[in-house]
Amino acid sequence: MTREARSSLIGDLQIEIEFDAPIGARTWFGIGGRAEMLIKPKDETSLQTLLRRCHQSATPVRVLGGGANLLVDDSGVDGVVLQLDQEFFTRRRYNKDGEVNRMLAMAGADLFKLVNETARQGLDGLSQLAGIPGTLGGALRMNAGGSFGDTGQAVESVSMLDMEGNRLDLQGDALSFGYRASSVPNGIILSAILRLQPDDPMAVRGRVREIFAQKSASQPMADNSAGCAFRNPTIDDVQVPAGRLIDEAGLKGLTIGGATVSERHANFISTTPQATARDVMTLMRQVQERVLDHSGAKLQPEVVIWCDDPGAPMP
Repeated sequence: MTREARSSLIGDLQIEIEFDAPIGARTWFGIGGRAEMLIKPKDETSLQTLLRRCHQSATPVRVLGGGANLLVDDSGVDGVVLQLDQEFFTRRRYNKDGEVNRMLAMAGADLFKLVNETARQGLDGLSQLAGIPGTLGGALRMNAGGSFGDTGQAVESVSMLDMEGNRLDLQGDALSFGYRASSVPNGIILSAILRLQPDDPMAVRGRVREIFAQKSASQPMADNSAGCAFRNPTIDDVQVPAGRLIDEAGLKGLTIGGATVSERHANFISTTPQATARDVMTLMRQVQERVLDHSGAKLQPEVVIWCDDPGAPMP
């Protein structure tokens, strides 16, 4: 993109911007390439205007949350990568309109903080998300969760901008959640109203600690990893853990370059500082092929992969 094109896109907006930004290093994998432009809007108006200009100029737009479920290709990505980490987009407001069982949280709010803050205040409803990294926006988009529950069960409404900058408010029949999926359309999530239930603070904090401890015992929490690499497939109308299928295929410890199938949890891929994104992609493809050969199950990626190269070994 030329300097003139960049200026017409961002010239008068309230934003922070970084060109050729090393976004791969900011993911939980800690590897991958750069973004042509990393833009951090400071308010909704600037974000809305930017989206309209990007739509008019056919400039690609992506959103970087906490980088917890993301792999960025080594060659990086073109266009705009948004990060909603400025104060406006990380706010949360408890006791909305005097109601103790509602909270307004912006999409950039850190999920760890939301879980722990609500627990300290004796408000349950998010304890099922203990140990899940990232931001609220990312958790809403993919309905992050696990065996203890998911994000969607706490959501009353969602506000967002579509990719043309139009505001949408979703609730009721317009809002539904399934396994690692939601009905939220393509666009930029701004905020959500979450349902909470008053409870004893010690009891809520105890549940959070218990869930976190169980996850720590079975998952490689200290590794560079993006969480579960694959979705759990449905076989004969039964959802089967992808980790079990990978383990049964004898793939724990399988390594390509600096990427390894975790010995602790087979559905996690861990990386070393020397790993490349292509190592992870190639390993994921090999896991898919070998699980298919072993059990006939087709594994679909749960990790989001940003790649502009049509020749990449995409899983």
